[in-house]
Amino acid sequence: MPKTIAWNDIPLFQGLKDDQLREIESICRWKSYVKGETIFRQDQRAEGFYVVQSGKVKVYKLSPEGKEQILHIFSSGHPIGEVPVFAGSTFPAHAQAHENCELLFFQRDHLRDLFARDPSLAMNMLAVLAKRLRDFTNTIEDLTLKELPSRLATYLMHLQDESGGQATVHLDVTKGTLAKILGTTQETLSRVFKRMSDESIIKMERRTITILNDAALEDLAEGFTSLA
Repeated sequence: MPKTIAWNDIPLFQGLKDDQLREIESICRWKSYVKGETIFRQDQRAEGFYVVQSGKVKVYKLSPEGKEQILHIFSSGHPIGEVPVFAGSTFPAHAQAHENCELLFFQRDHLRDLFARDPSLAMNMLAVLAKRLRDFTNTIEDLTLKELPSRLATYLMHLQDESGGQATVHLDVTKGTLAKILGTTQETLSRVFKRMSDESIIKMERRTITILNDAALEDLAEGFTSLA
């Protein structure tokens, strides 16, 4: 039985007409990966890009010393490695299955043929690329200019936004993974979580976090205040 693609859950293709989606679907291939399996490596020639259908994918870089810096954890609906489709270059980072996952693969040459026939397809992708660039710029700013408590507060506010403003959010990654995303160690991250709890900014039970003081969390994220 053919697998069904949830097109409405993929921002890259939202707003396209049914006939356009059928053309897109005709050139995509399903790929499955088990947890820990490499999807692509940094500097590998990019023959196309991927969209997550299920599971999670980790995108990361390695320092010369081999230290891992996680850039993103992508889940269902998110594209991965789409920039080389336009640039015709290599992947700028590594990608690995963070858990068992299924991806859609779109070959660059086939996409370019579609773009030549229907430029509106390319415009949709460019809009998503522009947003991803802004997000990446914010990530670099957080890692280089903000202290760890501010980075963590920013991350929690992002989770809150994604949950529709709910007071209670759930960490969708382990503390060890979150530490790598924020550029720190798990031990240091745990100390910051405790200080935020002691200041009654949050309440934490395992991976469930309740925001107790939105104003204090925002001030911490913006760097207006610091933890004692």
